[in-house]
Amino acid sequence: MTTVLIADDQPLQRMGVRMLLEGTPGLEPVGEAEHGGEAVRLAAELRPDVVLMDIRMPGMDGLEATRRIVATGGRTRVLIVTTFDLDEYAYDGLRAGAGGFLLKDARPEELVAGIRAVASGDAVVAPSLTRRLLDAYAHRVLAPAAAADPDPRLRALTDREREVLVAIGQGWNNTEIAERLCLTESTVKKHVGRVLAKIGARDRIQAVITAYDTGLVRAE
Repeated sequence: MTTVLIADDQPLQRMGVRMLLEGTPGLEPVGEAEHGGEAVRLAAELRPDVVLMDIRMPGMDGLEATRRIVATGGRTRVLIVTTFDLDEYAYDGLRAGAGGFLLKDARPEELVAGIRAVASGDAVVAPSLTRRLLDAYAHRVLAPAAAADPDPRLRALTDREREVLVAIGQGWNNTEIAERLCLTESTVKKHVGRVLAKIGARDRIQAVITAYDTGLVRAE
């Protein structure tokens, strides 16, 4: 059973999501929060597998709540659910440690799949959308001296692992990486796992951000 905390300041939104979860085998809503401060408190108290986190809430917003929940180092993962697919707050939320990003107009089956994916440690932002978000806001994190002063996170990577990180940063999925680097998908999965471990990334989204942070991939 995957437990879920719903954090949203709109009662109708919370009710709709709760009804969806209650009618879905394997998912259980364990609490509701009207603002970020309450989400942080309930996450510590209930220790849900996933928090569905709105961004714009009164008092403490979803960004700060995400940072605080992730900073505890607990098992709870955050799935951001917001209105705009290019909202800069969504990008900041991913940098704060959220495991994924969905729109509020997502179909019910997409939200359910997203919750399950985040609970299992996977990312749920489509590569194309991830790329669009990062292209829009990469200028805020790229350091001009990155090329001259290699980031320490890259030093442990082999040449092949660096190629894989670049491919992840460009939004390629495992099948595309396998085809373009002439590898089997099982080999790609192993490389991806090693890359995530070496750079200290929680998931594929964080790996994409690292690729931008270190200058391996730049917005076009």
